[in-house]
Amino acid sequence: MKLIKNGTIKYLELFAGVGGFRTAIERAIKSVGIKAECIGFSEIDPNAIKTYRANFELDHNEQEIGNITSLNSEKKIKKLPAFDILFAGFPCQPFSLMGERGGFNDSRGTLFFHIANILAVKKPEFFILENVRGLRTHDGGKTFKIIQETLENLGYHLKVKVLNSMEYGNIPQNRERVYMVGFRNKDYS
Repeated sequence: MKLIKNGTIKYLELFAGVGGFRTAIERAIKSVGIKAECIGFSEIDPNAIKTYRANFELDHNEQEIGNITSLNSEKKIKKLPAFDILFAGFPCQPFSLMGERGGFNDSRGTLFFHIANILAVKKPEFFILENVRGLRTHDGGKTFKIIQETLENLGYHLKVKVLNSMEYGNIPQNRERVYMVGFRNKDYS
């Protein structure tokens, strides 16, 4: 696989929380004898950042981006080190059945477009995005169609699936999430 250079997969974790995607990739990659290297992460919640730092031994080259909106120009995005995979569990409140469902009219809903800008500039081989199941049906499906078309127009082949955490291991929680996996190379899908 051309994505693995020197036995290492590099990734960027956006909306990192306490490091759910990081935990997953490091466990998965380790099980097949490949190294994973986080080039940077973004998170704005001070308590989540504190926990993230406590959970992981951060490399001195790893960038702590903070608010993703700080990457507001192509020039700033280009300064990020190269990476192979982008992970993002972007804010779900604007799309959740439990919220006000403001969608792209809620500033948190527009944060998806920051992800799209990073993908457009850095062009990683893969991405995995996660959000609530209601994202697919928000505004009669129009919101999801915009997201899907945006990602496909950036040159990604998209696979989408709703998964429930209770079906994976001993997790005492019924938590359905939509996962969007993008591949630059059609042969990966």
